[in-house]
Amino acid sequence: MQIRILVVSAVCLLTISIQAQDSIERVSIDAHAPRRPFPHFWEQMFGSGRAILTLRESYRSDLREVKKVTEFRYVRFHNILHDEDGVYDEDEQGNPIYNFSYVDQIYDGLLANGVRPFVEISFMPKKLAARQDVHPFWYKQIVSPPKDYAKWDALMRALAQHLIDRYGIDEVAQWYFEVWNEPNIDFWTGEPKQATYFELYDHTARALKAVNSRLRVGGPATSSAHWVDDFIRHAAAANVPIDFISSHSYGDDTVEDLFGTHEDIPMDQRVCRSIRKVHDQIEASARPNLPLMWTEWNVPSFGPLHARDTEYVGAALADDIRQCDGLVKMVSFWTFSDVFEENGPKREPFDGGFGLIAMGGIKKPSYTGFAVLHKLGQERIAQDASNVLVTRRADSKLVIAAWNLVDPGRKGSAESIEFDISGVTPNAAVLVTRADAEHGNSLAAYRRMGSPTYPTRKQVAEINQVVEQSKPEELHLTHGAIKLSVPVNGIVLLELK
Repeated sequence: MQIRILVVSAVCLLTISIQAQDSIERVSIDAHAPRRPFPHFWEQMFGSGRAILTLRESYRSDLREVKKVTEFRYVRFHNILHDEDGVYDEDEQGNPIYNFSYVDQIYDGLLANGVRPFVEISFMPKKLAARQDVHPFWYKQIVSPPKDYAKWDALMRALAQHLIDRYGIDEVAQWYFEVWNEPNIDFWTGEPKQATYFELYDHTARALKAVNSRLRVGGPATSSAHWVDDFIRHAAAANVPIDFISSHSYGDDTVEDLFGTHEDIPMDQRVCRSIRKVHDQIEASARPNLPLMWTEWNVPSFGPLHARDTEYVGAALADDIRQCDGLVKMVSFWTFSDVFEENGPKREPFDGGFGLIAMGGIKKPSYTGFAVLHKLGQERIAQDASNVLVTRRADSKLVIAAWNLVDPGRKGSAESIEFDISGVTPNAAVLVTRADAEHGNSLAAYRRMGSPTYPTRKQVAEINQVVEQSKPEELHLTHGAIKLSVPVNGIVLLELK
């Protein structure tokens, strides 16, 4: 009986050993393999709420903090023409009156903080609107077509000339001018939607180019990857200027809306699949070389799970970088900050908001994820693994990212990855940076503090220490290999000379 127990135990131990061995992912990397350019398209541009928010110190402070850990160069926001910015009025005879004083403060502030505007031309001033069609957002923007296209054209020319006079054409030619926002849904009340948007685009593009041909204008800025093929056909047929294509999608957009099918496409693949769809439409069009700007996107929220406040964002971002690489010039994460008021003023931190920084200046786990992936190199080495990016930096360091993506609400487990790296010193030092539930997780620190609704400045500083004091660990290869455990929705980043 004792011998049988020993035999059974030995078999069980062998089975456990085999299962453990099978759970190890082995990744072979050649540091000298061919490389190709790997521009950091995911961190060049971020979205934010609306124009007037840029005048707040909380907004500018958050912008500076995000800029510290990204290649943040452009910011896009709604409503530069909203009446709260005071741009447009009319006298008693109906003659236009322009006032660009707030526009100047808005753009001066961006440039002073090292970012340029990606100008979204929206929404309609009250006295220029054909109808007082008010959108349900808290700040009640008007989404009607203009009542008079001659007045709209004159406003566009005046705005463009003013910007050139103030900043110089060499500066403004580096900006982008995007006509409207998501005209295919309730942000535009022209009827029929597509034809009236095309009319708005035609007038706007021609008016801007009439001031200076170097100004870059594009669209259609649609939600859910709509209208792009029709838009290019229209622009080509009407000989309308167009310098770039823009559209939007989110991980929790439906498959039916994005693709017009009933396929089973996981939410973690929908953004890049929709980008590929539009990329291919451009390539097959009469304007195949137009650059693609994805001017809004975010990972899925998973509803009440508030996934955008958690470490899930970092792993999902890494996977989207892998999938979208080579398909798009810039993707604009919506948003860099929770200084954001579509549904009114924020009531508490960690409410599932879009931003990398929560109310009060708390750096979310998503901030940590962006900071870690910022360290990736500018050249990419091909790798077949679906959860690994291999890159080389300008300083000749090999930089490898690996992640363990698991949808919130689903059970997952840590994964062991063994990296077998050739082309480096067999016992080379390896700096390992982590972003996961235990590293850079400000949400956990906030909860340990008791989840205060209005954290004090001292409490915010204490929470942010969790992010700021998360340092790399120095390890070494053993015979050119290293094995690391990656927890659920964790990222590990390796740096080797």
